[in-house]
Amino acid sequence: MMCKGAIFDLDGVITATARVHFRAWKETLDEVLLRRHGPGGRQQREFSYEQDYIPYVDGKPRYQGVKSFLQSRDINIPWGDPSDSSSAETICAIGNRKRVRFRQLVQEEGVSLFDSTITLAQTLAGRGIKLGVASSSSDCGWILTQAELDQLFPIVVDGQISSQLGLRGKPEPDIFILAAEKMGLSPHDCLLVEDAYAGVEAGRSGNFGLVLGVARNVEMGELRSRGADMVVEDLAQFTVEELEEWFDHGIVQDAWRLSYHGFEPTGERLREALTTVGNGYFGTRGAFAGEAINGDIHYPGTYIAGLFNQLETEVHGKTVRNNDFVNCPNWLSIQVRVENGEVLKPLTSGLQDYRHYLDMRRGLCVREATFCDTAGRLTTIRTRCFASMERVHLGAIELTLIPRNYTGTVTLRSSLDGTVYNYGVERYRQLNSKHLEPVTEQDLAVDGGEEPQVQLQVRTNSSKIDICMSAVSRFYCADDRLQPPRQVQQEPGLISELFTLQVEQGREYRLEKSVSIFSSAHWDSSQPARDAEVELEDIAPFEALLAQHEKVWSEYWNLADVVVEGDRFAQKALRLHIYHLLTTANPASTFVDNGLPARGLHGEAYRGHIFWDELFIAPFYNLHFPEVTRNHLLYRYRRLDAARQIAREDGFAGALYPWQSADSGFRESQQLHYNPKSGQWDPDLSYLQRHINIAIAYNIWEYFFTSGDTAFIEEHGIEMLLEIARFWSSIAKLDESDDRYHIRKVVGPDEFHEKYPDAEEGGLDDNAYTNIMTAWLLHKTVETWDYLPGSVKQRVQRELDFDEAELERWRDIVKRLYVPIQQDGTIDQFAGWSNLKELDWNAYRRKYGNIRRLDRILKAEGTTPDAYKAIKQADMLQCFYMLAPAQVSNILQKMGYSAPDSTELLRVNYDHYVPRTSHGSTLSYVVHSSISNYLASHHQAKWNWFRDALASDIYDTQGGTTLEGIHCGVMAGSLEILLKGFAGINLFKDRIVLHPQLPEDWRRLAFKILHRGNRLAIDITPQKVCVWRMGDADAQELPCSETDDGFTVELE
Repeated sequence: MMCKGAIFDLDGVITATARVHFRAWKETLDEVLLRRHGPGGRQQREFSYEQDYIPYVDGKPRYQGVKSFLQSRDINIPWGDPSDSSSAETICAIGNRKRVRFRQLVQEEGVSLFDSTITLAQTLAGRGIKLGVASSSSDCGWILTQAELDQLFPIVVDGQISSQLGLRGKPEPDIFILAAEKMGLSPHDCLLVEDAYAGVEAGRSGNFGLVLGVARNVEMGELRSRGADMVVEDLAQFTVEELEEWFDHGIVQDAWRLSYHGFEPTGERLREALTTVGNGYFGTRGAFAGEAINGDIHYPGTYIAGLFNQLETEVHGKTVRNNDFVNCPNWLSIQVRVENGEVLKPLTSGLQDYRHYLDMRRGLCVREATFCDTAGRLTTIRTRCFASMERVHLGAIELTLIPRNYTGTVTLRSSLDGTVYNYGVERYRQLNSKHLEPVTEQDLAVDGGEEPQVQLQVRTNSSKIDICMSAVSRFYCADDRLQPPRQVQQEPGLISELFTLQVEQGREYRLEKSVSIFSSAHWDSSQPARDAEVELEDIAPFEALLAQHEKVWSEYWNLADVVVEGDRFAQKALRLHIYHLLTTANPASTFVDNGLPARGLHGEAYRGHIFWDELFIAPFYNLHFPEVTRNHLLYRYRRLDAARQIAREDGFAGALYPWQSADSGFRESQQLHYNPKSGQWDPDLSYLQRHINIAIAYNIWEYFFTSGDTAFIEEHGIEMLLEIARFWSSIAKLDESDDRYHIRKVVGPDEFHEKYPDAEEGGLDDNAYTNIMTAWLLHKTVETWDYLPGSVKQRVQRELDFDEAELERWRDIVKRLYVPIQQDGTIDQFAGWSNLKELDWNAYRRKYGNIRRLDRILKAEGTTPDAYKAIKQADMLQCFYMLAPAQVSNILQKMGYSAPDSTELLRVNYDHYVPRTSHGSTLSYVVHSSISNYLASHHQAKWNWFRDALASDIYDTQGGTTLEGIHCGVMAGSLEILLKGFAGINLFKDRIVLHPQLPEDWRRLAFKILHRGNRLAIDITPQKVCVWRMGDADAQELPCSETDDGFTVELE
């Protein structure tokens, strides 16, 4: 692609009026301070450049700048009106005085220009690139005219236009996007040049093709961290060739990287989570190698899939049991010390430069930092680490050290640290968290002859699972192998190798550390210590291991990648979501006996447990790696006996899977929760979310439909379906008063409502989602039974003591199961919903701002969400996510209800529930975006929720949750929105139908799917749709027949 437009900020980029602006601001605001407080008053500190101009005023619209500064000094005055006289004491009046003074100074001193900017602009114009200026200043046009630049920059968006159109100021991108539109271009086609932090933030959020920061008076690193792709001190340092290179190649490479510039202590744990490396067997957070657990700043964590340990804790007189996702030994640990100085760490060692990025294409976490110690020695440390996709028991880290200005002695301490504990989730920290006990620490090469290898073995103190790690370390300078003096130190749970290097200034020294990881979990290894040792025998060098690892990643990306042209943010976020899903589970990890943890292998949130999130995750794997879905369903199958026992204990037939599951398959939810406000123990009612059974059955059916895996359904799936159906049959009770079946004492997906107001017992009656989907489930189970061959039926009847008479009861329940539907088609979320109070949503938004966790707000006010028509996430509307509107209408008809037209049915319920939803779960974005696709008038809402889904983890929009573990559900859900909402894909047994609805700026959407044995490559542009069937050696283009319903591609 090529750059077609360039948009420049004015002050500090084209003109040197930033100094003049500062003088005008200072004179104006110092006068305000003097008037209010008098000489020497408490608030009399003068307006300053660093403390006031940069953070509160620079780059913002004038009136907003006044307001922002005054708020920083706790001064509150009326906004006023732009027509206010200069003598008034309003925000607008002060802004007007500043403008008058600014113009006076310009007329007195003239306009000073940056010649390098003018030269670049003229060069760009000479190449046919359109030019424009976007500035918050209302004087922008006047300044350009004064400087005789109005011909060079024909497109201008200034403060006056912003005010007239109601555009938001920086860091919102409105003015820059409007400038691009005036050029007839997309932001993706444009270069944006800015010198303000708020300006580069606007460029990033506006999806500009290249955001170029000019660091004349601000920190280069800060501009990078705020969103600049490149930073220069002056535009003389930037060439047209660099611009062309970026648009030809750089923008493509950037789409594969999640990059961070500068060290941010409060953001480090989020970065660690988002740069986790993993291979489905284990995941390791992208932590700095030289740090151990350090409060809320650094948290190195390694997690083996399916490895849990249960501990008890005495809390307020009660014994609390928790089955935790174990933080395994830290294998990354490498500490560097120069001479006798301090260990080099970002917080304490004079950090000079710092960058950290995840290369998603290669599955590689990279960090580079330059330190200046107290003796003035400059040391650069670069690390690269990965969890091998080719050998899933193998991790590797490479540390490169460069002494920049000294020659001397450097000591490196490389460790396997089993003294770690679970500390990653603040609300769990009051609980016992020490899960590991030491077993052995060994130097396996103590007798000489073999390459040195150290080994650490620890054991979980309750589940008694051994975890064994071995490490081999090698040193190089360039291609020369080094043999530095080595000393081994051992203490319980920790083994370290100390290496002493004599280093020369400017040379690069490299430590390659390869680590094997095994456990004694029943599905893993019977001899973990021996296996860990053997894994490292004759281990290849780091680069060779990396190449093998990258080859597997390349194969996965070839099958799962999504290409979005025209939207940098969407492209990067979607790839980030694919990356993290594959680090959590992939074809190489199907030997692991585990479901898919809702928060990945990235942290301890939700204790690593498995919930209903698989409902949102399975579609990604169904269409790319169905063997992964199969393995997750087998995890459920292997725990069917536990589900049967849970059902029996609750007084029901069949099988009831628990809301939270871990290794055993039994309930992991807490029975009680301590309420610090009341000092009482309240029951945990989450176990009543029996709809987990619906999610599992739905996943079985969807896997069968997309894969055509008859063997699975006959050998495993039908048994689970029948037992789940038996459960719903037993919980549904016929009420003679209305001759309908009712399901009582359940909780739906909306966790704000767990019981009726003032009720002592938990549970709600006739949750609409539960009842509609139960009818669907029973109908599908009967349909699946009828599909099976006779020999399979006979075996299943014998093994399950199943009588086909049960099918008749299920058919009867489908016909007579109750749904609380109103005459206009509105379906009450549960019986009694219409009796709840309405909430003043606007009042709560004004008071609290973010009300996503409205339940906590209401409880803090002494009330409960149970009393209000206020929901956390889609509940009744969840039906339309799982079934198309026509299917929902069809099921209702089978249940004996006359529903409106299917689209009208969705519309009336959408209009009822959306305004009453707080979106306290990221899954809510997925559901609402997906169902908006069916409503033509809500396509903008579809887009907005899609963007919210994309942003939720990368920007941690839930406020501190992602750093504890990613959200696999929203990550996979965003990809489903892409396929169903924007590609418009509908799957049938013998064909696919595409009804594309590409967003305005998207020029191309390309992806691959696997459906019923057909590997298809799909390429969509605004002009055409192309579909290929992929073979082993070639691709066959398939004809697409266009109809009113879209493009149909026959598969058989």
